[in-house]
Amino acid sequence: MSVFSQRLKRLRSEAGLTQAQLAKAIGTTDRACRRYEAGENEPTMSVLQAMADQFNVSMDYLIGRSDDPTRH
Repeated sequence: MSVFSQRLKRLRSEAGLTQAQLAKAIGTTDRACRRYEAGENEPTMSVLQAMADQFNVSMDYLIGRSDDPTRH
């Protein structure tokens, strides 16, 4: 499992969201969210941005380029 997959799953769980709820919030399908968390697919830039906005973290944090979730 990739750093991205692990962080996405943890952030979603900490926010108390189901995969379906997250999918609706970021404008994708629950199947896509399942595949992101399983490491089977990677999101488009627009979906990645929506995820970062949803969880109020940086995109670099989401994809594992930084361990600092703070948005700059």
